[in-house]
Amino acid sequence: MKRIIYTFTLLSTVVMTSVSCKKELGKLPENAKVDGNTIIDQRTSEIALNGAYYRFAAVSSDNITKWVEHEVPPAMFAGYMGYGYGADQSEIDNNYAKSGYANIYWTSSYQLVNAANGVIKGVTALDDKRFTGNRKKEVLAEARFLRAYAHFKLLSFFGQWFDLGSPYGALLREDFTQVDALPKARSSVKDSYAFILADVDDAIANAPAENPAWYATRWAAMALKMRVLMSHGQPEDYKQVADLADSIILRSKYTPEPQTKDIFYLKGLGSTEVILGVKPQQNQESFYYVLSRQYWPGASSLYVAKTALKDLLQNDPRAWMIGTENRYTKGTYYFLKYIKQGDAPSVLSETAYAFRLTEVYLLKAEAIIRSGGSLQAARDILKAIMGRGGVTDFSAVDNAVSVNDLLKQLYLEFVRNLVAEDGQEWMALLRLPSSLIQELRPTANDKVKYILPIPHSEFLYNPAIGLQNPGYQK
Repeated sequence: MKRIIYTFTLLSTVVMTSVSCKKELGKLPENAKVDGNTIIDQRTSEIALNGAYYRFAAVSSDNITKWVEHEVPPAMFAGYMGYGYGADQSEIDNNYAKSGYANIYWTSSYQLVNAANGVIKGVTALDDKRFTGNRKKEVLAEARFLRAYAHFKLLSFFGQWFDLGSPYGALLREDFTQVDALPKARSSVKDSYAFILADVDDAIANAPAENPAWYATRWAAMALKMRVLMSHGQPEDYKQVADLADSIILRSKYTPEPQTKDIFYLKGLGSTEVILGVKPQQNQESFYYVLSRQYWPGASSLYVAKTALKDLLQNDPRAWMIGTENRYTKGTYYFLKYIKQGDAPSVLSETAYAFRLTEVYLLKAEAIIRSGGSLQAARDILKAIMGRGGVTDFSAVDNAVSVNDLLKQLYLEFVRNLVAEDGQEWMALLRLPSSLIQELRPTANDKVKYILPIPHSEFLYNPAIGLQNPGYQK
């Protein structure tokens, strides 16, 4: 058989030729700066896949995970977090053209897409006999999960995901390239969803059922599909969301954490409800410019809770997430979800979370409400989640008798649980009826403000992409 060799540059994935085929994200390999590696068998396929996971974890040249873009900017857009040394324009009035966060996800997502594409291309070309058992299908499924995750981020933040008839979808890249950008037009929203869901369905069918918490499984793929379908937002989607939730809840190993606080202060990726997280690199906590230090004065940046989050958690047992007032900007408060006030960074405080079981329950409740199902069933789910947060007063939920009232209460619980994790406080807000969006985030008063402008550089290097998002200039 002819041996096909694919070369991967460091631009597309972190090169890992010195690691064994056992997956390990403990540290970058010593020769991570070599020119490339090859996919010629199962061992090198695992190496390339691990490189793609480094892109998912956003491991920097400093050998630390850079998940700040997943935790902070979406919470800023939703009005719950801010910059501690002076407000960014996006947190003032959702003006992204003048925001320092306008390009979030663009470069990192396409780096992940390209790394996943390299794995898919190289592994697909290999003979099945070079793999043991179902590992070839599993490697491809994990790579397709990563590609779907990245493409959905791009659709969610740079495409009109809320309009299936819109031509302003994602720029889908399905081929591995050694150039940052080759000319390609963006796809329609409808075609973007179809491509993403095809990858997700493959991951559900073929990804491993068991993996360490920092690698994808079929359950993580199901949770991702729930997110995608909720944004897709068609009546037939909601039953699928509920069915997927039941599959995860009833068939997987994941169980709710009895005390939500324990996830962040005690257990981390060892929690029974973490479906997929980001493991910090070896000795990352000792580096100066880590995210933990940016939630507490110590590094050059400072990310804080705003009054809206403090007020939401007033008289709520989860007020432990709010610290004392930030002395640099009045009306902002130290954000303590990941690190206690005054503590030094640790492995636990540097751990990040992409999918947790709590989100699965919340999305199931939302699907029930939107499908015209039992409001009482949705209330029961919501109250169970609140109870794990220490809440004993459920009167606001019990008194929510209309669909909109219950959607509002559900959204507030999204925020209390998932703020600053992976952007779900922002996406859940934008799925609400416009009247509720206006009530909860008055500055998000136009669908132009639901998405970000495509970076100017993309039009320079990829003139085929097409038009800029409405409301923005190239």
